[in-house]
Amino acid sequence: MILSFHNDCLHRDTWDPFQLNPIGAEKEKKRTLFRILQNLVAVIVGLLVLVSGVMSKGSLLVLITLTSPVSLRNNVDKQFYTLMLMCVLVMPNLLMFLKSLWKCVFKSYVAPNPRTLGIMCGIESLVAVGTAILVLIVMPKLDILTNLCIPGGICILSAVFQIAFRLQTQSWMILYPICSLILVLSGYVLLAVDYYVRQSSYVPGQVQGSYIYVGIAIFASLLVSLNWWENPFQASTNIQEMLSELDTFRDAIYLFTSLIRIALTLGVYFLYNCLIVEADARINWDAFTKASKGTVEIGLGVFFLQAFCSAACHWFGVVACKIHSMTFAFALPVSLTGPATLILGMILFLTQAESLVPSSQATYLYIPSENFTIKTPFWTFCHELETLKDVNTTPVVMLEISYSICKTSLNNPNAMWPFSMLALEGVCMWLGLVSCTYYVWKIKVQRIERTSQLFVRRLYESAFIDLSMLLNTKMKAVLHEFMENCVIYLCATMWHETYDEMLKIMTSMFRLDRYRGDPKEEHKDCFDFECHIYVDDGFMLEKDTETKLVNSYVCDLIQVVMEVYRVFTNKEPDEVSIIETPYGGRLVIVMPEGNMLYIHIKDKQLIRNKKRWSQIMYLYYLLGWKGYNVKNPQKITRQNNPSRASLISLDGESYLLPSYDNDSKRRHISDDNTYIMALDGDTDFHPAALILLVDRLRMYDTVGAACGRIHPTGMGPMVWYQKFEYAVGHWLQKTAEHVFGSVLCSPGCFSLFRGSALMDDNVLKRYTTKATRASEYVQYDQGEDRWLCTLLLQQGWRVEYNAASDAFTNSPQEFKEFYNQRRRWGPSTLANTLDLLHSGKDTVKRNTSISILYILYQTFTVASSILGPASVTLMVAGAFQFVFGIEGTLSIIIAVVPPAVYMLICFVAKPNFQITIAAILSVIYAFLMTASFFSIIGDMVKQGTFITPTGLFLVSGAILYMVTAILHPQECTLIIYGLMYFICIPSGYLLLTIYSLVNMHIVSWGTRESNKAKEQKKHVGVVCNRDCRMCCWDVKIQVTQETENLVLQQIQQAVNPNTPAAKTEPEEAKAESTHEVQDSLDANKHILDYKEEMSRKKDYSKENLNKDNEEKDSSDPFYEDTDYDEDDDDDDDYDYNDFDTLEPKEVVPESDWVEPVKKEFLKKLTYANLKRNLQEQIRYTLRNKNQEDLCEELVSILTDTLNEELRDKVGPEDVLNVSQLEELQYALNEAARRIVKSNRIENGAQRLERRVKRAIERTLVAPQVEKLSEDEHDFWNKLIERYLLPIQDDKAHLEEVTRELKSLRNKGVFLYFIINVLWIVATFFLQAIGTDVLSINIPKYYPNGTLAPDPLRVEPLSLMFLLSFALLLIIQFLAMLYHRVYTLIHVVSYRSTEKDYKEKDEASNCAAI
Repeated sequence: MILSFHNDCLHRDTWDPFQLNPIGAEKEKKRTLFRILQNLVAVIVGLLVLVSGVMSKGSLLVLITLTSPVSLRNNVDKQFYTLMLMCVLVMPNLLMFLKSLWKCVFKSYVAPNPRTLGIMCGIESLVAVGTAILVLIVMPKLDILTNLCIPGGICILSAVFQIAFRLQTQSWMILYPICSLILVLSGYVLLAVDYYVRQSSYVPGQVQGSYIYVGIAIFASLLVSLNWWENPFQASTNIQEMLSELDTFRDAIYLFTSLIRIALTLGVYFLYNCLIVEADARINWDAFTKASKGTVEIGLGVFFLQAFCSAACHWFGVVACKIHSMTFAFALPVSLTGPATLILGMILFLTQAESLVPSSQATYLYIPSENFTIKTPFWTFCHELETLKDVNTTPVVMLEISYSICKTSLNNPNAMWPFSMLALEGVCMWLGLVSCTYYVWKIKVQRIERTSQLFVRRLYESAFIDLSMLLNTKMKAVLHEFMENCVIYLCATMWHETYDEMLKIMTSMFRLDRYRGDPKEEHKDCFDFECHIYVDDGFMLEKDTETKLVNSYVCDLIQVVMEVYRVFTNKEPDEVSIIETPYGGRLVIVMPEGNMLYIHIKDKQLIRNKKRWSQIMYLYYLLGWKGYNVKNPQKITRQNNPSRASLISLDGESYLLPSYDNDSKRRHISDDNTYIMALDGDTDFHPAALILLVDRLRMYDTVGAACGRIHPTGMGPMVWYQKFEYAVGHWLQKTAEHVFGSVLCSPGCFSLFRGSALMDDNVLKRYTTKATRASEYVQYDQGEDRWLCTLLLQQGWRVEYNAASDAFTNSPQEFKEFYNQRRRWGPSTLANTLDLLHSGKDTVKRNTSISILYILYQTFTVASSILGPASVTLMVAGAFQFVFGIEGTLSIIIAVVPPAVYMLICFVAKPNFQITIAAILSVIYAFLMTASFFSIIGDMVKQGTFITPTGLFLVSGAILYMVTAILHPQECTLIIYGLMYFICIPSGYLLLTIYSLVNMHIVSWGTRESNKAKEQKKHVGVVCNRDCRMCCWDVKIQVTQETENLVLQQIQQAVNPNTPAAKTEPEEAKAESTHEVQDSLDANKHILDYKEEMSRKKDYSKENLNKDNEEKDSSDPFYEDTDYDEDDDDDDDYDYNDFDTLEPKEVVPESDWVEPVKKEFLKKLTYANLKRNLQEQIRYTLRNKNQEDLCEELVSILTDTLNEELRDKVGPEDVLNVSQLEELQYALNEAARRIVKSNRIENGAQRLERRVKRAIERTLVAPQVEKLSEDEHDFWNKLIERYLLPIQDDKAHLEEVTRELKSLRNKGVFLYFIINVLWIVATFFLQAIGTDVLSINIPKYYPNGTLAPDPLRVEPLSLMFLLSFALLLIIQFLAMLYHRVYTLIHVVSYRSTEKDYKEKDEASNCAAI
């Protein structure tokens, strides 16, 4: 049998060692640009945290100073500033209330436990009262420097809890909270002493009864410190049940507590200012209307500045944590907020104070009444400030800051040294805060860690922004370094892909294998993976013999695997298994790093065809059968678990592959951490794209699926159109869906699904439903990925979009293929969206990501898409008006004619003719749209303004898309294709809509259709003896006399391998068929000689087994001292020669397709390939072992040994037989043993020798033919019988379905037709009535700002539609801005934790053949 394998640049003859490397096969590197971006973003975020924190703290201190009873402001101004100060305290609670209300109303509401609610309300009440007393009552009585220092004491309770619960990871760290407690208490003592000195030394400006207020301040600080009581309790084991319960209804708790805090803050404000304060300072309601304009501007300005900067500081702090810059962008700037505020204030005081009182100089002032000398440079300055309170030109803020500083001991008439107590108090409070929050500097967080995992409370305290952020950071996060492992199944479905398309997906999988590395070793991203490829329609029947063989697509795939394997390793695949299965066949290949690749070849005669059924096939296999088995393992006897050391499988003997798969690991992995990566057969992606999607599912439990940014590839106008279409769809539409609700479609070419989500009720089970009705054919089979996402959404799962996860896939390059693809997508999209909207009420209840507002948003988008044909028709009518000057009503009539005629053609003509007409009309429309584009520009120039409906639409749209493209710097060049997209709008939104609706009854795939007759013609070259047929060579064999003689010589040499090789005549090159005949004869000889070789192998194995046992019995100190043991599990657990315990197994029956496939993989055992494979295998085995010299010596000597053994026995392209493999292995093992012994390695020589022997054995292992286990065989039979039997509908049923589909088509077309006709008719009559009768007048302005005499008259219907479309674009644009920020955060956080790529030594890349 001869197979026709792809023959371009695939054969590795000795004279043709050159190869083509696929794009992207090069070694990954950390890009310098991303390193710079990461550091730059961290620096910018850190500066923003510091600046916003300083502005928040400084503006609060200014507002407090303005409300002081001893300030220079009048009572009216003080009352207004006090009101603004109260609003500062209320603002964060108001924001928290609105956020909780939104979640409870539109997300989910869980009723809180009454006991927990009571406790939380009590604690929050105490905190609210303490905060209001401290900020509204006490701090205005103190000076600005004391107010800067005194809040540091609110960390005292946290320090006490840390000491009491002993939360430190190491015992000596308890010194931190102890020091914090001592420092805070010392600060309070210094505060009391400082105010005692001020009172006793008569420092002016002191409030009467300062001692009382100092005591109240300490008490209020204790109440405020209760705010973060959860942090130490969460880090300890106390009341964990209550805290876990609290997390389930935290939104409801905050809904109540935020209202209570607002009420208590208002209560303290009104109680104190209406009843307690002096009568002249009480609230006068008329005073608020009498406040001066300057007072209102200052008060509102400081309030909004404080509110904005507080929120910004909190948000940037969260960003700093998420980008893994906790130390330099969070802990450092937040801790420095207080000192930076002090430094900024002192700089302003020292530089600006002189401008307030230019005449003030340091002087000695004599007071006769007191009879003592005042020695302070500030006395005169402070005295002069009081005279400036009524001067309007004086900066109020600077004046009040200076006057407040004058109330400190700097203005002490006796001496200035008491001021040092205030400075020392500030140092103690600051050091107390830093030592109490020491854990913040050591926090390790995961990528895109959830805010709830970073901070205890969602609420920030605007009055103490820096302290609240530090104390709110979870102590428990220090221990949150462990990331749960996950397993990813990459599942690619193939349907008639070309060789180049297969090359993309295989290169991507091998890249991931290289990124993951050895599965026995831990990885930074904590994941394991398997690759599964499902080939639809992988078999064919040979025309003449009715023999079942793999078709040319499978042949190409095998060649792609071998070629990509060579590119990544410079050698052939090590271990390959061929298995016959109930659905067809399976190839199992061990990838270079040890991860597994499974190729499932489907026979459409045995199992159901097409993509959805392939998905059901692998979902049941991986999640159902395989998932159950790993969690319920069965004991396997030794006889059924043979050693993987088999060197041969030429005779059909069955041996198991090495257990490199993830089954044993998955036993400890939950279904939540089991992921399915759905791929197409032409998808190209990098490991980073997959890891970014894994992050979304790993961090958010409610996310059932996540998709990336799909980039269409190819050349030509159709691809250019799709590039911009995909860009706009992802930039605006998908981001809006992600932000406001949930993505509706996660494309099957590159999407990650959570195993538990797919296994949920009403998802996978319903996904197996066979379409029987017309609507089901449209919804289920025409867009299976969208239907699967609809099922996930209806079950309550969220689907997300990650813009940084890039994948590339081929797009239709021909007009016909594009129309046929969209003919499937259009009706399926509409059907699934209508299904979701129909069940919207139930979906909102189940899905926390979908709200009523989001359902309304989707309803509007669906309505817009339904009105798309009418809108485009009116746009074309407008083009007729601009280009040809036709009046409105006539232009509408002309514009309606082409789509109406085309719709009739679609009803009566064949699809190919429909597409031809659509292509002609598309070209005509493109010319019209181009003319319209330039006509609109000309009209704007003519009128001297762009403020016209069409001008505004064009200019605003262009600006919006330009800004959007700039915000996507890696994709900004796609804006070039925007003009192509613009001129193709009639084709894409008018003609394509008509074509897809009228042809809705056609349910064929429409793309990648193959010509079966052509397929069969390729299999020629069949000789008279059928046993000699090989599939995969596209040649015709002619047996001549010369060929016959050559064959006889080859047989003679095979029978007597010790005789010299027969000389051949060099005048003619051998026919390619000769090598194939030789391969077949060698294979036959392998089978005949098997019994003889088996006995030799047993004797040889026993001898080596005794040697190995002796080595194992000896002590081996190298085990503990060397770095070899990082992947020694494979070597130590493996018994190299275990054949003496195995009986020969029964021969596995082989189908006709197995032998040709096996022979392709046998090419690794040719003389030429063995040399290259051995060299690379030795280098790979000894990589990272610090044995470079020994490695090269082994490569050199073992290569010489191989040449000596085979040089005169076999040709370069001959496959070695069993005896030659055994002799070669023995010689190579002996040579390796001598080399290792001669190097006199002190430690680990025996282990090193075993490692080298294993490398030799891997080189010599042949492809294996396996038998599927009985359990798995039974599983596949039952699965096929239940869900996947080939569909064989009778003629009557097919006719009934066709009638139903046509009926559905007619209903859909009629609905579309009526709605669009009504819209066009309404516009037509408005045009006919005239703008003078019914129109909206809009003022017209020229670019210079002058008003035009004639206003713009716009009909109401057009204006309404234009405004609605503009509103939709604005909403999507704002969502895109939000999504861009979080995408940047995710990318930076990933790059900061990305795997370190090590450059491979240059010597490792070359292979001396």
